[in-house]
Amino acid sequence: MNRSLATSSLWIFAATVVLVVALLPLDPLISQYAQRLPDAIVTFNRHITDFGTFRWMIYGSGLVVILAYILGRVSWNHALGERATAAGWLALYFFVTIGATSALVHLFKLIVGRARPELFADHGAYSLTPFAYDDLYSSFPSGHSAAVGAFFGAFSMLAPRLRPLFLLGALTIGVSRVIVGAHYPSDVAAGLLLGLWTAVATAFFFASRQWLFRFGENGWPRLTTLLPSPK
Repeated sequence: MNRSLATSSLWIFAATVVLVVALLPLDPLISQYAQRLPDAIVTFNRHITDFGTFRWMIYGSGLVVILAYILGRVSWNHALGERATAAGWLALYFFVTIGATSALVHLFKLIVGRARPELFADHGAYSLTPFAYDDLYSSFPSGHSAAVGAFFGAFSMLAPRLRPLFLLGALTIGVSRVIVGAHYPSDVAAGLLLGLWTAVATAFFFASRQWLFRFGENGWPRLTTLLPSPK
């Protein structure tokens, strides 16, 4: 494993453990309080929360990859072909990142089997039923949070200067999952950091093959300039 990736993975893993352990005792209190917020706040969060679904991200990026490949093959315009190729690589990076995150999230959900907040009255906040094959027992980690962690994490690898903005976007969707009663705070923290790690790891994988990224002097993936310069 690349040394920089190993270091980054260690930091992300440590942050995940610290946040999850810190939030676990507070999960019931925060979850119950969040759901008692004014109706206008809860309604707003219900409107924005499904931005974090895997489906549209995977289908959307996959469709762009296919269209970009076709356009690049049939275009007689060299500049247009290059732009289509660039768009295809960008979409492929998102497709692999989101797809890998989805696979990991569903695996962890199945293994952990944590009951969702809607079952709090019957099971409490710490009930685990591994391999339940039931969505009611798939609270940890949050899938929506992982999806936006991967989505905005990928953007942060492409445009590092805008990372605070991307972090804010991911946190907004993550918090919405608590407010609508779908997850506990520790589920959200784990999901966000899992998505972020997958975005980083995918960028390292691409850089090792010189796809879209190249390794900089510090060993960190840097976006290559794929679009042709205007003439």
